[in-house]
Amino acid sequence: MTQQATPHPWQTTDWTGRYLSGLRAALPLASEQLDVMLYVIQQLGQPVQRFLDLGCGSGTLSRLLLDRYPSAHGVLVDFSAPMLDAARPTFDPAQVTLLEHNLYESIRTPAIQSQAPYQAIVSGYAIHHLSDDRKQSLYAEVFDLLGPGGIFINVEHVASPTVRVDDLFITATADSLFRSEQAAGASPDYEAIVAKLREDDGDIVALVEDQCRWLRGLGFADVDCYMKIYAFAVFGGVKPGAGR
Repeated sequence: MTQQATPHPWQTTDWTGRYLSGLRAALPLASEQLDVMLYVIQQLGQPVQRFLDLGCGSGTLSRLLLDRYPSAHGVLVDFSAPMLDAARPTFDPAQVTLLEHNLYESIRTPAIQSQAPYQAIVSGYAIHHLSDDRKQSLYAEVFDLLGPGGIFINVEHVASPTVRVDDLFITATADSLFRSEQAAGASPDYEAIVAKLREDDGDIVALVEDQCRWLRGLGFADVDCYMKIYAFAVFGGVKPGAGR
């Protein structure tokens, strides 16, 4: 009998349930990060007709884009079936296509390419699970799928340049999570939260400076880190064209 592979934590309802029940919203300046993402996209001045959400989770980024561009169509990609199940009932089926797909595999698939070119491609806290080599090849695929003048925005967990800055990230995140749990009526253990954040969870974080350099090397223009707080960054760039 063939032994069934153990599912990745993000493919289990227990893990995704904990994340969706408040962890994401409790991250420091989580709302402001999304505000910056949306503002940068809006300032391009071109309507978003089609967008791609990589590692969409429950669809937080996509809902923001559809609120701003209600006539747009979104392609939402995630390798977690429980996440897609959480997203599905919150969207009009006519406005989105939900696809189960592992970002370690090329996104040049018929289903994703059939909707290209995209005016915006976004991702939130997903790409840091990939190796640095795969990050770079994924960014190349993103560039190819964007239309001229289209934008890529990554709301991401990035590497800290020093141990002290990483400590700032851990304590700031722990403070935010602690306050969030208290506000929900729980009695959190602060030291336990810090210890959990210090665990090696398999993330493969890269410096935002390196990732911006990779984007420039692929041909992206106007590349920048638009916002950074400790190890949380909002960065991206624009595919040249459409009058740029």
